[in-house]
Amino acid sequence: MSTTATLAQHLASTLGLKNTNNLYWNQSSPVLYEQALNRSEGKISEAGVFVAYTGTFTGRAPNDKFIVDDAGSHDKVWWGKVNKALTEAQFDQVLADALQFLEGRELFVQDLLAGASEADELPVRIISQYAWHALFARNMFIRPDDLNRTLGVDEPKFTVIHVPDMQADPEKHGTHSGAFVLLNLTRGLILIGGTHYAGEIKKSIFSVLNYLLPQRGIMSMHASANVGKDGDVAILFGLSGTGKTTLSADPNRALIGDDEHGWSDHGVFNLEGGCYAKVINLSAEQEPMIYKTTQTFGTVLENVVMDQATRKLNLDDNSITENTRASYPITQIPGALYPGKAGHPKHIIMLTCDAFGVLPPISKLTTEQAMYHFISGYTAKVAGTEKGVTEPTATFSTCFGAPFMALHPSVYADLLGAKINEHGVSCWLVNTGWTGGGYGVGKRMNIHHTRSMVNAALNGDLDQVDTRRDAIFGLNIPVSCPDVPSDVLEPSSTWADKAAYTTKATYLASLFHKNFAQYSAGVSAAICAAAPLQGKE
Repeated sequence: MSTTATLAQHLASTLGLKNTNNLYWNQSSPVLYEQALNRSEGKISEAGVFVAYTGTFTGRAPNDKFIVDDAGSHDKVWWGKVNKALTEAQFDQVLADALQFLEGRELFVQDLLAGASEADELPVRIISQYAWHALFARNMFIRPDDLNRTLGVDEPKFTVIHVPDMQADPEKHGTHSGAFVLLNLTRGLILIGGTHYAGEIKKSIFSVLNYLLPQRGIMSMHASANVGKDGDVAILFGLSGTGKTTLSADPNRALIGDDEHGWSDHGVFNLEGGCYAKVINLSAEQEPMIYKTTQTFGTVLENVVMDQATRKLNLDDNSITENTRASYPITQIPGALYPGKAGHPKHIIMLTCDAFGVLPPISKLTTEQAMYHFISGYTAKVAGTEKGVTEPTATFSTCFGAPFMALHPSVYADLLGAKINEHGVSCWLVNTGWTGGGYGVGKRMNIHHTRSMVNAALNGDLDQVDTRRDAIFGLNIPVSCPDVPSDVLEPSSTWADKAAYTTKATYLASLFHKNFAQYSAGVSAAICAAAPLQGKE
């Protein structure tokens, strides 16, 4: 009996997946390229990069994500607006309809690993209708064949059934719309449908790991990480668009990973084997390493505008979406660690894109301030990035990744605080957003200045520099930094209208207070005292 026949038999007996036309199991990236092209799933750019378009959904569908509420998950999951409940019966109905939908179809199966720490890895199986989604998954997770390993047919612990062409029926299935991302944490099953956006695959597995790892005392983080030549590890927390991928891709430091990590008793390890970078307005001058991936075979580009005659890419064109993406194996970044793992961090940097233009470009945090800002998870949306957003809007995403955190925020916060104290980690808050005024008035922070500030923090150049306490936010701002003009470090000095600065800064401080009120009862008085000095009602 062939291995594919063995897989078919296994899927029939364990899932009820029957009568598939063909199963393409663990095909290599070049073969998946060919399959995707032969099936007219996308186009090829002039540089040989696969370009896919995702239709209606060009980003995640947070309102369509549900977790099955059963005996195993009921008392562990932090239920609410983020983690919405679905009954076992509703899940079973969607599963039955998905399996029926897949009967007689060609399917692409990839058996992969999530987690570069062999002791903590999660073997996963991705079953998809589309070759390009299988290629995406192969890019994003760790490939066992790279490690001279082969996963047994029954080895995967979580299975993703990916049916983007299937639409759910909200009345019948209990979903919010035709799209669905359903996690059954007890049975090790994930159902994704009604959306072609590939990011749902990787983020669903991240959500699973955020549920499993902390229960074993391992901190799971929505963060990038890199390591210097002396073994000094840096973790960079941040929401989408804050610069995690850009700032972690440093030619002088080895990239561990750009988005999702675990922190165990042995150190930091990447949960992925690839990167998923935003590429809108990407340039070879500003971000050469990431730009090169958009010209490299093996990359999958999502929703990037391309001239259909010349096949030249236009990375500045946002007519489809601001959320254009590149998925590529991490090995495309020179010097990256793969599988990505290193020691305990020396520095933690929390990135925020402040579109109000009032937060300092860099400030040194006490442990309590680090915990406060970790729980807050502040950034800002700017006009034009989402429908209906016409001016900067503050966004607070707990733990810098609320959509993917299945447990109560205190679980992650307590783990992080304990590890910061145990390993004596230095913590920093870096604003990659606006300076000299808010969005539409000021300008975006100079990337070269931001890199200089981050490098100075990591190199220890700011350890002995005097700091000034910000009167509104209570943050400790270095008075000087190599290669950065001193006036850039002080946000109020970059505003022509000082009164307008004070008004806007106090307003943002008040938003911090209002947001944190929902957590204050569950954290220590010391962390609550790390709040902004002004803005409290």
